[in-house]
Amino acid sequence: MSTPAPVPDGPIPGPAAVPATVPATVVGRPARSLAGQVLAEVRGDLRAATAWGCLLALCGLPAGLLWVWLAPRARFEVVEGGAVPLGRPSPELLVAVDSVLVLVLAGLGLLAGGGAWAMRRRRGVAVLAATGLGTGVAGLLAWQLGELLAPGPTAAELSDVGARVTSGLHLSSPPALAVGPFAALAVYVVAALFSAHDDLGRR
Repeated sequence: MSTPAPVPDGPIPGPAAVPATVPATVVGRPARSLAGQVLAEVRGDLRAATAWGCLLALCGLPAGLLWVWLAPRARFEVVEGGAVPLGRPSPELLVAVDSVLVLVLAGLGLLAGGGAWAMRRRRGVAVLAATGLGTGVAGLLAWQLGELLAPGPTAAELSDVGARVTSGLHLSSPPALAVGPFAALAVYVVAALFSAHDDLGRR
């Protein structure tokens, strides 16, 4: 016959307690609180962000003037049957015209990103969105103003034998307008990555 197993001292342990289910309202409370903080921050920064975006958009006007001033243009003399170039215009003239505008918008974007980060008390979603939108509109204004101030020769000018005409500005690659917002947001995001504060130093 086998001897019965010894009875352990102390109370006999019961079944493991089943953890109580956490109410869904408690789980969702931190997320709702964070969303409320973000919305409150955006509402508080909305006026300053709107003014900042409008200022950046207006910077497209001097950017367009700078494009007209710096972009290379070729001169032609109208002869019977067409126009002949004066001098030796570069075959990469169209690429150079686009490149000058890209450099101008990239410079504007870098300054815009740095300026947005310098607004310490307004760092956040609203200013970031205004920076991207403002530099995007500035690129559109610069493009349209440059083509308006430096149009190509008209049909009447090309039919005037002996006249000299200058090539106009034309953006052959519209996606180049994204350089400004990309540069601005890149500067802001890189600065935010190196920030040691969770609130980006707004205080």
